[in-house]
Amino acid sequence: MGIRIKGLFDDPDYTLKESKGIFSVIEYVRDLTVSPSNAMYEYFMSKMDVRRKQVLCRLDGTIGVTMQAGAMQWMAGNVHATTGLKGAGDFIGKVLKGAVTNESAIKPEYKGKGIICLEPTYKYILLERVENWQNGLVIQDGMFLASESTITLGIQARKSISSAVAGNEGLFNLKLKGNGVVVLESNVIREQLIEIDLEDDVLKTDGNQAMCWSGSLDFTVERSGKTLVGSAVSGEGLVNVFRGTGKVLLSPLDDSTSLYSSTNTKRIKNE
Repeated sequence: MGIRIKGLFDDPDYTLKESKGIFSVIEYVRDLTVSPSNAMYEYFMSKMDVRRKQVLCRLDGTIGVTMQAGAMQWMAGNVHATTGLKGAGDFIGKVLKGAVTNESAIKPEYKGKGIICLEPTYKYILLERVENWQNGLVIQDGMFLASESTITLGIQARKSISSAVAGNEGLFNLKLKGNGVVVLESNVIREQLIEIDLEDDVLKTDGNQAMCWSGSLDFTVERSGKTLVGSAVSGEGLVNVFRGTGKVLLSPLDDSTSLYSSTNTKRIKNE
């Protein structure tokens, strides 16, 4: 008895990029499954290191995994899925949580012994230990892919609701707490993300450059200047403000310039 996987770990067309906790990130060194219609795109993507990636979860029966709905591609072994619901009240709570964070309401939980492989993606994969972030890890909408079952998923509200509305920002973000590893999907590779540590200080950003931040930080949307005239003169208007002690992971790109933004993805598919 047991699981033997051929054509993955022993294939030079795949490489193990990173492992942390129960998760491993497999990257396609080259994609041989091409057609005349997409061969040119595949060739130039390989030259720019734009490669598909897949996340593998190894379950040993002690720690389960929570996933974004629809993320599972295949699983082998004595593994079973549950909804993670504890009753009608829990269902209503998760529906409300999903509505305010733009995340799927029900995230399936997988338990047992075996291997789970997630759907391939061209986005970059971040493996973060939640305990390394003060008072939990808060993330932008759409980044969550999977986490160890030792992590609790909740929500964190903005300190200033009126300013969030004025800045056209969401009022809530997904917050992860506990000890364990979370898998995040990023539009930017980890090496090019900027990590800023704050110690009783302030960080201001013009746009959604902050991808994730410590739960210990106060997050508000404010005028860039002390007065309306000052904000108008600076040309910035409203900015995102992080106050306190913790860290913030910044992207040099925003959603409008990213290859993986909804606008650019539609453009690429139509070309």
